[in-house]
Amino acid sequence: MQSILISACLLGHKVRYNGSDAATGHALLAQWRNEGRVVGVCPEVAGGFAVPRPPAEITAGSGGAKVLQGLAQVRIANGDDVTTAFVAGAQQALAVAQSKGIRVAVLKEGSPSCGSAYTYDGSFTGARTALPGVTAALLQQHGLKVFSEHQLNEAQAVLNILDNP
Repeated sequence: MQSILISACLLGHKVRYNGSDAATGHALLAQWRNEGRVVGVCPEVAGGFAVPRPPAEITAGSGGAKVLQGLAQVRIANGDDVTTAFVAGAQQALAVAQSKGIRVAVLKEGSPSCGSAYTYDGSFTGARTALPGVTAALLQQHGLKVFSEHQLNEAQAVLNILDNP
């Protein structure tokens, strides 16, 4: 049975930038927990950030892949560059996934680390860009299927295929 990497905030851990969680009561998440599939991770905490912490965004709407290539940064609103910690956290999440043979992840949408369909564009105005965050991009580059908390049924469909080749 395949394990699944899940953002710790979706599991009810108060690790988000503002000290909150993003727990979801979705039945599939409860099922995965009961099956022992769930491996929780918070890349930002793993990268060394405290809780709470200032919100961060990827500059110039560039997305996580550009950050990993060294072509964009992750910054907080005052302009401080926090890229190194975001990359370190992404690398730690990848290491966990690889050590456990994980091929599917469900990550918190919109996060500069975990967003899979979108992140915020670096302007701190609420504007979005349709590019993944740093961790989501790194996991995708290494062959993981990455979903948001809004795509649990799609993640389950992939798990069904992986469990029954």
